Amino acid sequence: MGAGLIASGILHFVTPKGFDSIIPEEIPVSKRALTYASGVAELAIGAGLLMPRTRRVSALAAAALFVAVFPANVNTIRVFKDRPIGYRLAAIARLPLQVPMITSAVQVFRRSA
Repeated sequence: MGAGLIASGILHFVTPKGFDSIIPEEIPVSKRALTYASGVAELAIGAGLLMPRTRRVSALAAAALFVAVFPANVNTIRVFKDRPIGYRLAAIARLPLQVPMITSAVQVFRRSA
């Protein structure tokens, strides 16, 4: 989970346009600022998960992050409405994957000293 978050955090800086595009229009903040902020959060949380000393608090932060980005994942379905069916199906299939990500983070939190 830590390595995955670090990889995703890096992508926020390498290819920010894709992340910008899924942020709901209704959020009255700069999309690029939110993309970079979530990238920083993912990098920090991912690094924290890799270190036993910070794993517990980082796991709790990971669960919170996964809940916080859920609206963007839902918005992806709306954004992809005119894209090929494969993109739309991938966006829809992604939503239920948030549940095991959240529960896995909570399990890491509970198992960490």
